[in-house]
Amino acid sequence: DQMCRAAVSVASNIAEGAERDSKKEFIRFLHIAKGSAAELRTQLYIAAKVGAVKYEDQKLLVAELITLSKMLHNLAKSTRTD
Repeated sequence: DQMCRAAVSVASNIAEGAERDSKKEFIRFLHIAKGSAAELRTQLYIAAKVGAVKYEDQKLLVAELITLSKMLHNLAKSTRTD
């Protein structure tokens, strides 16, 4: 349940930030989304450790979340410099 909430939080914060009236607010919400992605990565590590998620699935999902975090970082950086 917590993993679902963290995953939804990533997308929701990106959407909410995009609707804000300032670049500063958008960037703030991108950072919040990035934090939710980190939270989800941590939960995946724990889930694999206790056997709730297969290690192979955890490894793939963590790699995708790392890519997503890099994308969010770069989007925030490019928004800041525009």
